[in-house]
Amino acid sequence: MDLAAARALALDLPGAHEEPHFDLTSFRVGTKIFATAPPGGDELRIFVDEGEARASAEEDPATFEVLMWGQKVSGVSVRLAAADTERVAELLEESWRRRATKRAIAELDARS
Repeated sequence: MDLAAARALALDLPGAHEEPHFDLTSFRVGTKIFATAPPGGDELRIFVDEGEARASAEEDPATFEVLMWGQKVSGVSVRLAAADTERVAELLEESWRRRATKRAIAELDARS
């Protein structure tokens, strides 16, 4: 998978948009960031809870690494070239759901 594919997954979520965040690109719902990508396009940082971040890193350490913000786990860093599209979609949706409005979540749920 590459950044273009990850971008398409992120932007398919209701209300999601992309905008700069310092030297990164960020994926947001409203004003809340649910993922970022540094320049280069080989990595995606997805802001899931600590349990999911640690489980992902244990499940596939060649693809996922726990992302720290100081002493706190803030999500998971994904090596896109090694990543499975379905797994990245799952993580993006989980992060998005943590930040989306009830209305946006209902819109996504209605798609199923």
